Amino acid sequence: MSRPILIYRLGSLGDTLVALPCFHQIARHFPDNERVVLTNNPVSGAAPALEAVIGGSGLIHRTIAYDVGERSRAQLIRLLLKIRATGARTMIYLAAGRGPDMVARDLTFFRYAGILKVIGAPVSPDLHNNRIEADGATIEPEAERLARTIADLGALDLADRNNWDLRLTPAEIAKGQEALAPLGGKPFLAISVGTKLPANDWGKENWTALLSRLGGEMRGLPLVGLGGAGDFAPTERLLRRWPAERLNLCGPLSPRQSAAVLAKAALFIGHDSGPMHLAAAAGAPTLGLFGDNNPPRKWHPYGDHCGAIQDMSGVRNISVGHVAARALALSRCAHA
Repeated sequence: MSRPILIYRLGSLGDTLVALPCFHQIARHFPDNERVVLTNNPVSGAAPALEAVIGGSGLIHRTIAYDVGERSRAQLIRLLLKIRATGARTMIYLAAGRGPDMVARDLTFFRYAGILKVIGAPVSPDLHNNRIEADGATIEPEAERLARTIADLGALDLADRNNWDLRLTPAEIAKGQEALAPLGGKPFLAISVGTKLPANDWGKENWTALLSRLGGEMRGLPLVGLGGAGDFAPTERLLRRWPAERLNLCGPLSPRQSAAVLAKAALFIGHDSGPMHLAAAAGAPTLGLFGDNNPPRKWHPYGDHCGAIQDMSGVRNISVGHVAARALALSRCAHA
């Protein structure tokens, strides 16, 4: 195998999935190199690490994780020595735009760590910032900005669903099928009501009203809840109101096993969150609900099979009727 390369990408579930096409591009460009990702330990205990999202996919080989915010000299030296020990001389910079001073500091650190060539560092304002779309109000999706930063590796077609392939293993697919066995192969509506940020929470009352309305429209369609273990109880309370079969899968499945479940969903509805991006990557028709936490379109689920509703006055101001109408339209379009 050729000399390893280093890939710098921070974040958890959603951040990793938004960068998924870039990981495919890097693997194509460096097929004979060990691909080592420098990433962070999750800030929240409930958030999955990057390794849990794409480890075992063949897109990367291993990770080096560190605690974001640690600035002690001893810790920085230990991290620098770990990077040097990889033998990497080339690095792909996939970090989010964090300001020119931060980028300059990063590049200085990586030079001391033995990195001689950096691809993708957002040193120009155009690479650092998401472009403003022609309407002057919406923002270039983050997946597109990241693809632009590594243009030196060649054109990257984000519309090609192969670039969003999580490369699930047979064992992961089998685990997803096992989890869905009680439904007997029926198509289902999937939801994820959890979120790390209160500003992204649509609210229990809205979810209750939505399921009451959709329960009448989607007669006989099972309902599946997905999320972390902490989402089990609130999801269970909502599922009890559903008039057909229901299945609470919050907690026991890994992100990749959850993707195997979502690949079978007739429709997914969820907050601006990691599970929403997981559903989109898995190919499920996906509807994301957004408030004022991020600029319009920047973090929307990507692809023609996806939709989003965003209200910059706050996610709780999105009406139940609007969500129900978009959900039904997206489901009909996906299965026409």
